[in-house]
Amino acid sequence: MVVAGKGRRRQAKREKADLLIINANELVTLKGSSEKPRIGKQMQDLGIIRNGGLAVKDGNIVAVGKTSEIRGRFKAETVINASEKTVLPGFVDPHTHLVFAGSREDEFQMRVKGASYMGVLDAGGGILKTVRETRKASFDQLVEHGSKALDVILQHGTTTVEAKSGYGLTVEDELKSLRVMKRLNQLHAIDVIPTFMGAHTIPHEYKNNPQKYVDLVIEKMIPLVATENLAVFCDVFCERGIFSLEQSRRILIAGKDHNLKPKIHADEMSELGGAELAADIGAVSAEHLLFSSSKSIVELAQKKVIAVLLPAAAFSLMTGKYAAAREMVNSGVPIALGTDFNPSCWVESQQLVIAFACHFMKLTSAEAITASTINAAHALCKASEIGSLEVGKKADVVILEVPNHKFLGYRLGVNLVDKVVKNGRLAFDRDEKVGWNNL
Repeated sequence: MVVAGKGRRRQAKREKADLLIINANELVTLKGSSEKPRIGKQMQDLGIIRNGGLAVKDGNIVAVGKTSEIRGRFKAETVINASEKTVLPGFVDPHTHLVFAGSREDEFQMRVKGASYMGVLDAGGGILKTVRETRKASFDQLVEHGSKALDVILQHGTTTVEAKSGYGLTVEDELKSLRVMKRLNQLHAIDVIPTFMGAHTIPHEYKNNPQKYVDLVIEKMIPLVATENLAVFCDVFCERGIFSLEQSRRILIAGKDHNLKPKIHADEMSELGGAELAADIGAVSAEHLLFSSSKSIVELAQKKVIAVLLPAAAFSLMTGKYAAAREMVNSGVPIALGTDFNPSCWVESQQLVIAFACHFMKLTSAEAITASTINAAHALCKASEIGSLEVGKKADVVILEVPNHKFLGYRLGVNLVDKVVKNGRLAFDRDEKVGWNNL
């Protein structure tokens, strides 16, 4: 914009911003999704701006539009040229088991040879092996391990993660894990949203009296978690041989009574009715859902429960069974995607999850992106702050070294991230070797 003044033309004064991102081949905004998650055909609408740009000040987005509009209104010392690149909201991972010690590569070899998940667990492996290792680990060791994982997660474009406890399974160790999450949230660029999941499995010492352990979760763990304000959500693994429908209901209701929003691991290994329970109690999300029935899918849609689908976890199980994502989309269920990062499904990349969702669950790239950004933000009750590129939201941005969004799902096995901006600051730059922890 130019104006006349004293016989000559002069440039109108531009506002000062901290950061400009300009010339994006595609700026994927997902504008207009903050009030409720996208469903059905809405998931295809990414709100793309060609040759787009945005301006950032004090960690928040202050303008989004065509590059010409952004450059006309703002100036900044830091300008990122995203020419021939795709710019999206930072990925949001709504399902991880971030805090753990040890690894389970031997279990992987057992699965290759045909062992089932429940068979490994019944033999004292699986979750129980990780419980033993996590109990032995110190607070500082868990912080170090979690921080290294978050480094990799950030480099692959994720800027917010949910993290579940559940590898402690004693009062002391569950609190330790949640305190580790709190420390990681303070230390790391990535925002860590904590979920209490003391009901991950029955620990060995309660094998012959699982009801007593349920009582411990309800009467001791949940009140202490709430008193220390260590979690936002309460989750439970509702599955045959783990926690029954009745036990799961008791635990989630107790969590609600202490202001912990309910989530549920449901129908992962069999159709037990966990999805219907999620709908009945008004859970924020039901997660996994490999065996959920058409009836339960309708109930999830009616109650607007978000289906958090985890194709990398299904891939790790090696059964060839995946959640019925297309039926869910067609039925109006809001769906989100997560990694299920844990020692049995060691996947830090939301890009790979998007690829699996496209290849194995037949989502389009646009649907998978929606599920990995704004819908995932809704699954964490954070959609007013993150998940889309809109004025007033956090400047959490990922820049991909690809010309359009359709490369997500299509090009896989490599990291497509060029740069990551978190809270308005450059947190990762592949070319300059910039990392969040040396800024």
